[in-house]
Amino acid sequence: MPPQISIIIPTYNRQEFLAKAIDSVLGQTCTDFELIVVDDGSTDDTARLVAGYGGRVRYLKQENRGPAAARNTGIRAAAGELLAFLDSDDCFAPEKLAVQQAAMAANPAYLISHTDEIWYRRGELLHQKKKHFRPHGFIFGECLRLCVVGMSTVMARREFFNRVGYFDEELPCCEDYDLWLRASVSLPFLKVDRPLTIKAGGRPDQVSVRFRAGMDRFRIRALVKLLDRQDLSEEQRFLARRELVRKCRIFGNGCVKHGRPEEGRYYLQLAADVLR
Repeated sequence: MPPQISIIIPTYNRQEFLAKAIDSVLGQTCTDFELIVVDDGSTDDTARLVAGYGGRVRYLKQENRGPAAARNTGIRAAAGELLAFLDSDDCFAPEKLAVQQAAMAANPAYLISHTDEIWYRRGELLHQKKKHFRPHGFIFGECLRLCVVGMSTVMARREFFNRVGYFDEELPCCEDYDLWLRASVSLPFLKVDRPLTIKAGGRPDQVSVRFRAGMDRFRIRALVKLLDRQDLSEEQRFLARRELVRKCRIFGNGCVKHGRPEEGRYYLQLAADVLR
């Protein structure tokens, strides 16, 4: 019998943190799962570390193509009906899979669920701001401004990816923002009101840190792509256009201020074109 849940951990040169992530999965109170580690071209001792777990972990290695491609590789290889994701520097609370699987079973109409998180930065507990509140139901409006669904909190049915598609491998960052935005056009998200993922941040190797100065560039790309769709309602199209203009103006003015006038003019002109 195939496992009920497949957990996918994409990783790239994270041997220092990967063992803790793997151990948090193997220590779950729910045991009907497989764990897939997708090594996105690591040059450290990731392969040897994972080999030490024997048959408890499936190990897949590919050339370095980014987190979106690594997750997609895991999705295609997964045998479970439910798919969960864990970044290689995050951890699951021991009851995470059991609680979320039960919530999905009790709410069969939902193709995707997410949970609250506990955040640490450099070892210190962070108090999350109001804008980081995790929404429930039809969350399209909340998804526009920033990514409100934590990657390591997600559990989705296989049908979710059949309906919505996979992560956009052209995006080196904000690929999760793009996917949740695409999904929220038509699908509701089930919110499980418990902090079941522990997230550590503040390190320079993290994608969100490396791309911090230009993250809105990728969100703008996602919004432009979204507006090419024909199935948006009038309200969704209005909200998406408004957010695209806002992001273009902020990012464009930031480029001009920081000595990139040509790039800034491009985004300011894009904002003007949207308003026509």
